[in-house]
Amino acid sequence: MLLTIGKLAKLAQLSTDALRFYEAEGLLLPAGKTEAGYRLYSEDALRRLNFIKHAQQCGLALSEIRQLLELKNLDSSCCHDVRSLAIQKKLQLEAKIKAMKAMSQALSELIDICTVEEKPLDECPILAALESSLSGQHRKLK
Repeated sequence: MLLTIGKLAKLAQLSTDALRFYEAEGLLLPAGKTEAGYRLYSEDALRRLNFIKHAQQCGLALSEIRQLLELKNLDSSCCHDVRSLAIQKKLQLEAKIKAMKAMSQALSELIDICTVEEKPLDECPILAALESSLSGQHRKLK
């Protein structure tokens, strides 16, 4: 059974623009076109879209999803290749989480030093702390 882009989008719970984007990115290919030029997709396209959506929920970028799809089509690929990519992505995510926790802690410290919210801006301890931190970095660069 072949599906129009609208029907496929509805089944996948995506917009037709998203499908066109995935097609432009080489992640989705129509099975053919009607005489009027409408794209037609096979039911495999729905499975592929569900794969893409789930991979995105796991934090994978489109380039990484493309890699997985390419690995899937290579006879020389094995589960180890996919697992390596997953481990690499997990390590990247953990590094981002660590960096975000450090940023959150830095903001908490700035918020804690501002106890009087009615102070004028030129006396704002948050702005002063940020400026002194920046001037300290400039001294290190010189």
